[in-house]
Amino acid sequence: MNVTKLLASRAARTHRKAWAAVFAALALTSLLLGSFVLALASTGLGHARVERYAAADLVVTGDQETRFTAKPWGSDPETARAGLTERVRVPAGALGVVRKVPGVRAAVADDVFQVGRAGRAVTGRAWDAARLAPYELRDGRAPRAAGEVVVGGGARIGERVTLRVAGADAAYTVVGVADGPDAAVYFEAAEARRLAGHPDTLDAIGVIAESGVGTGELSSRVRHALDAAEIHSVGRRADGDSAEVQVETADGRGGPEFLAAAPARKGMLELLASVAATVVLIALLVVSSTVVQALRQRAHEIGLLRAVGATPRQLRGAVGREVGRVAARAALLGAVAALPAYAGLRGLLGARGALPPGLELPFPPWLWPAPLVTAGITVLIARAAAWIAGARAAKLRPAEALRESAPGTPRRVAGLVLLGLGASSAGTAVLQSGQAAAMAAGAAAVTMVIGCALLGPWIAAGAMRILGAPLRRFGGPGGRLAAANCTAAATRLGAALTPIILVTAFTAVQLSGGATLTHAGQGQAREAMRADFAVRADGGLPSGAVERIRDVPGVRAATDVVRGTVVLARRETGEPRLDRLPVLGVTPEGLPHTLDPKLRNGTLSALRPGTVAVGGDRARSLDARPGSTVMLRFGDGVEKKLRVVAVYERSLALGDFLLSRDELLAHASMPGPGQVLVTAAPDADRPTLAKALAAAVPGARTEPDPAPIQVEPEDQELVEVVTVAAVSAIGAYTVIAVLSTLSLITIGRRPELRLLRLAGAGRRQLRRMLRLEAGATALTGLAVGAVVASVPLLAFSVAMARTVPYLLPVQALVIVAVVAVTTAAGTLPPARAALRGRYPGAGPADG
Repeated sequence: MNVTKLLASRAARTHRKAWAAVFAALALTSLLLGSFVLALASTGLGHARVERYAAADLVVTGDQETRFTAKPWGSDPETARAGLTERVRVPAGALGVVRKVPGVRAAVADDVFQVGRAGRAVTGRAWDAARLAPYELRDGRAPRAAGEVVVGGGARIGERVTLRVAGADAAYTVVGVADGPDAAVYFEAAEARRLAGHPDTLDAIGVIAESGVGTGELSSRVRHALDAAEIHSVGRRADGDSAEVQVETADGRGGPEFLAAAPARKGMLELLASVAATVVLIALLVVSSTVVQALRQRAHEIGLLRAVGATPRQLRGAVGREVGRVAARAALLGAVAALPAYAGLRGLLGARGALPPGLELPFPPWLWPAPLVTAGITVLIARAAAWIAGARAAKLRPAEALRESAPGTPRRVAGLVLLGLGASSAGTAVLQSGQAAAMAAGAAAVTMVIGCALLGPWIAAGAMRILGAPLRRFGGPGGRLAAANCTAAATRLGAALTPIILVTAFTAVQLSGGATLTHAGQGQAREAMRADFAVRADGGLPSGAVERIRDVPGVRAATDVVRGTVVLARRETGEPRLDRLPVLGVTPEGLPHTLDPKLRNGTLSALRPGTVAVGGDRARSLDARPGSTVMLRFGDGVEKKLRVVAVYERSLALGDFLLSRDELLAHASMPGPGQVLVTAAPDADRPTLAKALAAAVPGARTEPDPAPIQVEPEDQELVEVVTVAAVSAIGAYTVIAVLSTLSLITIGRRPELRLLRLAGAGRRQLRRMLRLEAGATALTGLAVGAVVASVPLLAFSVAMARTVPYLLPVQALVIVAVVAVTTAAGTLPPARAALRGRYPGAGPADG
C-alpha cells in the first residue's frame, strides 16, 4: 500500500500537465451533468403558478388529462398520458353539491372567456369569482346590471367601452376599477354566464373552507360528495366513460388557470432527460479516451516500473489513486460551477420567452447540493475509465511498453459491428416518423461515433494511404516526416481522430436535424401561401367576417384559418403513445386559391365537421386514404372518428391534419386570434381592395402580402432554446476534449521531437511537420465525422422531409473553423518546449 501511495504521489507531481487535461474533462463533465440534473429536479418540482385561485382552499375542475392503454409485445398493458390544453368543464350541478358539503364556507363558480377590447384579447369573468384571488375594488362599485363592468385598468369610471365576445360587439359602462391584471374585465354574474356560452357547465369551482377545517379533510369530503352524486367531467372520453372531476389543492390549484403548464412541464422533462442521457454517453467516451491517452504517453515509464519489479496490482492501485485525486477535485469544482450554469440556462429560457405562461420552476435551497450527486457519478466514471486503462497498462510486459502495440482483432470486429448497428438504426429511421425517426437517427449517430473510436487506428491508416502521397510530394522534408510519423503511429493518430469525429458528427446532427425540417417547412409554407391579404384582429374577428369579405368586390377567394391542437393515440413497437400535434381549422371554400396544401387525392371542398384531410406522411403511417376513417382526440380530450376526404403533400408547413374551422372551434375553450386569408381577383386594384376590406370588417387589420403560415408545436421555442444550449455546452465540451487529447499526444511526443532535433532536423522542418500532421488530422476527422453524420441525417431527412439534409453554410464554416483552430492549438503550443534551443548535431536554428 505504501508503494502504491508513493507511485501515485510521484506520478501526480511529474505528470501535472497530463492530469490537467483529465482534470478539465472531468470538471466539464461534472458541470454539464450537474446543471442538467438541477434543471431536471427543478422541472420535476414545477407546477402552474397559483394566481386566480390563491384565496381558494380547493378548486374543483375537469380532468385535464387524456389516457391511452395498450399492451406492448410480451408485456402487461401500459397507459400513456397526455395533458389537455383546452378546458374540460364540469356540470353546473356540481356547484350545488359542493355548497352542501360540511365545512364549505363558500363555493364560487368561475367561467373564463375571451373578450376583445380595443383590438386586443383580454380575459372575461364574473365579478363574484374575483374574490377567489382575491381581487378587490380600488375604485367604484361592483357590477349590478348586465350593461356594467369592472375593469382591471385602462379605463375611467363612467366611461363607455365596446367589448367583443364570441364575435358580437356590445357597449358597457365601467362602474369600477379592480386590483389584479389589467387584461381583465369583470361582468355581473348572469351576464358572464350568458357570455361564456355554456350555461349548463362551469370552468371551475373555487371552494373556501370554514375556519378550523383542514384542506385535506375538506378535499376528501368534496371528493366523496361528487362521487356520490355521480358528477363527472363533461365530454365522453376515448374509453367511452366520463372522467372524474378533479379536486385540486396547494400548487395544483394553478393547473385549472394555466392549462398549458402541465403539458409543457412533461415535455420539458422528457427533453432534459434525453439531453442528460446524451451527456452521459459523451462523457463516458471523452473521459475514458482522455484517461487512456494520459496513461498511454507513460507507457515507457510503466514498462520500466514493471522491469524493476512493480506488480500489476501496484500499478493499477497507483493509477486508481492518481485518477481518484484528480477526479474528486475536478468533480467538486464542476458541481460548484453547475449552479451558475443552471442559472444561465434559466435566464436564457426567460429572456427568450420559451416557458409557457404560468409555469413555475422552483429552486429551493435544499436542491442546491444536487450537483454533488453528479460529482459522485463523475468520479465513478473516471474510476471506471482508470480501472480499464490501468488494467491494460499493468499487463504490458516491459518490452511491449517500449513500442506502440497494434490493436487486436476483437477491437476491429467490435467497431465494425457498431458501425453496422448504427447503419441499421439509421435505416430504421426511414421507416418511422416523428419522434421515433429522430430517436433512431440520434442513436445511429452515437453508435457510429463509438464504432469509429474503436476503428480509429484503421481509419488513420486508411487516411494516410490517401494523404501520404500528397504530403510526401508537396510537403518537402516536413511533409515526408509527417507522412512517416502518421503512418507509423496509426494508433496515436486514431486516438486524436476520435474527439474530432465526435464533435463534428454530434454538432452536425444536432444542428442539421432541426435546420432540415425548418428549411423544408419554410419552403412548403412559401409555396402554399397564395393569398394577397390577411385580415385579423387580436381580440377576435366578428361573426360572419369571412362571409362579408367574400361579398367585397374584387375578392376571388377568402378562407378563415384558426390554429389548434389534436392528440393522436398510436402504438410504437406495441407501446402506447399520445402525440400532441398542431393543426389548422379552415373553411374549405376556395381554399386552394388562398392556402394550397398541394392535394394528392380526394377533395378539400368536402371538408366539414366530421371529416378531415390528412398529410401524406401521416396518411402513410396510418394507412389512411379518402373514404377511410381516423380517430383523433381534440384539445378537450373528446375522441371522434373522422372520415378522410383528402390527402395532401405540404404537411411540414400546414400540419398533419386539416380540419373544418367549425369542428376545431367546437372543442376550443379560448380560441386564439384567427385570420381570414384573401386572394384578389386578377383584375382587382389592390389598394382599393385593401380599403374595401378594412371597411367590411371594422376594427380589424388588413395586411398585404401576409407571411406564410407554418404550424409549430406548442413547445417549439422551448425545444429550440434547450437544444441550442445543449449543443453549445456539449459542443464546447467536446472541443475541450479535442484540445486535451491532442495536447496529451503532443506532450507525450516531446522525447521523439527532441530525438529528431538531435538527428539533425531543424525547427522549421519540425514545425512544418506538426502543421501538416495537424492539418491531416483535422481533415480526416472532419471527413469521417461528416460521413458519420450524413448516414443518420439522410435517413432522418428522407423520413421526415423527403429531402436531403440541410445545414446553414455559416454553421458548417464554424464547425470547420473550430476544429481547425482547436487542432492547431492542441498540437503546436505543447511542442514549443521540445523545439526550443539548440541540440548537438542539429541543423540551423531556423531549420
